[in-house]
Amino acid sequence: MEAPIAQAVADPSSSNGARRSSHKYRGATVEDLDPPPALSTSPKASISSALLAAYERDFSHLTVLSPTDKSLLGYVSIAHLRAQLEAKTVQDSDPVEKAMVRFQRKGRRYRLITMETRLEELEAFFDGVGVDGARQEFAVVTDPGRRFVLGVATKGDLEEFVRRRPA
Repeated sequence: MEAPIAQAVADPSSSNGARRSSHKYRGATVEDLDPPPALSTSPKASISSALLAAYERDFSHLTVLSPTDKSLLGYVSIAHLRAQLEAKTVQDSDPVEKAMVRFQRKGRRYRLITMETRLEELEAFFDGVGVDGARQEFAVVTDPGRRFVLGVATKGDLEEFVRRRPA
């Protein structure tokens, strides 16, 4: 299974959705979401150890990093992983690589999401604007040079930000 790399810098003028939602975010950036550090696992780690780590920290997604060079290979959605376990397509002793979603790198343009990315752009990314029309469930937040995974942001993080921010 492959997915577009969920990272991104967008041109704010390229998204009508971003302009419509600017009142909700008032210039806030991903940094204002205060995303927790990303929780990563190795493709060789067992599914049970990945699930345990995610449950202990209440994470819905884990990034999967190469054990040799720490490059971002893909991710594991905990909900999807549970469904695969229930359907018996994987076992808890299987390696994460058997259940992970691999990022497509060749022939795909991706969007870089950094701590400086405006929340309007992040919302547009989740809604599939500029990402082949495909809705995204989360975004990997990296440094501008794409060398370090800093965190993971979800649509729920955006909704919580709007809910708790005074009008």
